[in-house]
Amino acid sequence: MSGLNHVDPGGEPLILPLSPSLTMTKLSVGPMDNNAYLLTSADGGRLLVDAAADTPRLLAVTASSLDTIVTTHRHADHWQALSDVAEATGAALHCGRPDVHAIATGAWVENLTGLWDGDTVTVGDQVLDVIGLVGHTPGSIALAYEGADGVAHLFTGDSLFPGGPGKTSGPADFTSLLDDLERGVFARFDDRTVVHPGHGDDTTLGAERPHLPEWRARGW
Repeated sequence: MSGLNHVDPGGEPLILPLSPSLTMTKLSVGPMDNNAYLLTSADGGRLLVDAAADTPRLLAVTASSLDTIVTTHRHADHWQALSDVAEATGAALHCGRPDVHAIATGAWVENLTGLWDGDTVTVGDQVLDVIGLVGHTPGSIALAYEGADGVAHLFTGDSLFPGGPGKTSGPADFTSLLDDLERGVFARFDDRTVVHPGHGDDTTLGAERPHLPEWRARGW
């Protein structure tokens, strides 16, 4: 059974207005069912979250026109197409500050700008907040967009999925990630908030919030 905002691997993109001023196009790329999200503002700005794989499809959905690419974290399945898409579009490149070196050397890209908690990125005249989430990787970030209707949208990479936080390498990293999620996500945004993760279907904070004690107890 398909979940919220489901897209099939290699299938047609899902186009969803997030507000009158911003539209999201979601597609699954590559062998690990990575989600790539194109955000397009009403005034023509374009931002891509995770140039994960399949350069031809990403260039087709973006019409080879991008202002910005944000990579949510350093794991290679999230940047396989980054160099090629960046070269084709001339987009500005951003990621979490602690992951800059790993992504720059892994993906062979230059001029990668680090972002962290309290920073913002823009899509045309629309603003997204950056949230640092340490644990899945040292420099994992989420992007938060709050539409005119008051409903927030979070692009969480691999830090939050339906069912819990993303994979961590040990208890200390898990505790760090869950602490950051509770502080920077669950304490800040209400239950209507939609979570757009790095793989698979979307969820809401309302669906996930009751399970926070369970996640803490299980330790993963």
